[in-house]
Amino acid sequence: MTEPELFSALDLCLIPPPHSAGVSLYSSERETSDKLAHGGPSPHPQPMRRKNLEFEPLSTTALILEDRPPNLPAKSEEESQRHRQEYSEMVAGAKRREMKEAQKKKRQMKERYRQEENIANSMVIWNTEILPNWESMRNTRRVRDLWWQGVPPSIRGKVWSLAIGNELNITPELYTIFLSRAKEKWKSFSETSSVNENEECGVSLADRESSLDLIKLDISRTFPSLYIFQKGGPYHDLLHSVLGAYTCYRPDVGYVQGMSFIAAVLILNLEEADAFIAFANLLNKPCQMAFFRVDHDLMLKYFAAFEVFFEENLPKLFQHFQNNSLTPDFYLIDWIFTLYSKSLPLDVACRVWDVFCRDGEEALFRTGLGILRLYQDVLLQMDFIHSAQFLSRLPENTPAHALFSCIANTQMISNNRRWNQVFSALMKDGLKETDKSSSSSNNSPALRS
Repeated sequence: MTEPELFSALDLCLIPPPHSAGVSLYSSERETSDKLAHGGPSPHPQPMRRKNLEFEPLSTTALILEDRPPNLPAKSEEESQRHRQEYSEMVAGAKRREMKEAQKKKRQMKERYRQEENIANSMVIWNTEILPNWESMRNTRRVRDLWWQGVPPSIRGKVWSLAIGNELNITPELYTIFLSRAKEKWKSFSETSSVNENEECGVSLADRESSLDLIKLDISRTFPSLYIFQKGGPYHDLLHSVLGAYTCYRPDVGYVQGMSFIAAVLILNLEEADAFIAFANLLNKPCQMAFFRVDHDLMLKYFAAFEVFFEENLPKLFQHFQNNSLTPDFYLIDWIFTLYSKSLPLDVACRVWDVFCRDGEEALFRTGLGILRLYQDVLLQMDFIHSAQFLSRLPENTPAHALFSCIANTQMISNNRRWNQVFSALMKDGLKETDKSSSSSNNSPALRS
């Protein structure tokens, strides 16, 4: 850098605005020097407040000086004018950015007030009209529309409980019984040191209650950013209790990774016993049971049904995934296991749960297609590895409005058949294939002999 360029760069940070002319660190030093040269009284040494330039000025004008120090060449008029113009442009740009930011905040506040007003109005309708007449109103068009917009957080747990139901007839007393049994198991595990020792002592591998010990490992990874389910957090023991009681209630299922997220969402919206009741009934739904029991044949049927609607709604992306051998199991399993509570922001995931409670398992696969639609342009540019990684860790700022718009634009109809009809047809085809294979086995020469 040449000497003029060096001074020019220095001056751009050392030009005062017109209104601050004459107020200068260097001019003050010159005045002091003149007084000393003429035999004036020696002033008391003043602290050099701006001696160290490593400070945060209140304004850029604090560093703008009209002239260079006396020991440096003076600026030309042209150079000085250019610096003032550049400074004016900097200030104008800063003002424009501030104005733009202020307008953005104003819009956000306006949208927030609008949402709060809608929630308040909606809550009145839910409390006074819908909940008291649940069975007669739950399937009306008006209620379904309100449901789609999102259930008010304060009554979300109540609505979920009613929608999920209690086909298993679980009572709070039953929860207490299985919780006591879980605590006995934990005590037993601590006394025998590990689950492996129990297995060596003759505990059946089919007895999945041994998975109680695995719960401790998984709870710490449940919504880690909230810091409420980890050890010492206010909901740690609660989550531990609900999951432990379930593994004793359903030892054939035990604990499967991902359950902690579902239980945690329910605990955030329901009391402990109610959360357990909803949790057990939710996991008893056909889709959840197929995944948590790892029923491969049934899971493949769900994947096949999903691909039917995938090809129907997003043919270009479907073909791209086919070309890259990216099958639904690479991303759907995690989404279904946690009901999107791990993959999406919590507030967005709760809205997905709202729709799931309204529409059943179809909503889970429709949400998956909505996510693919939302990020279709990005995914079309990715190969197998990057697509799989992207779908396993969706952007943390996934916008609710954009996502639900994509979900709404996803049609769950293929050849005039809805989700249930497509899935049922796939199940029948599977049964026919099973019958054929068993028939051929029975007619084999080895069996006849």
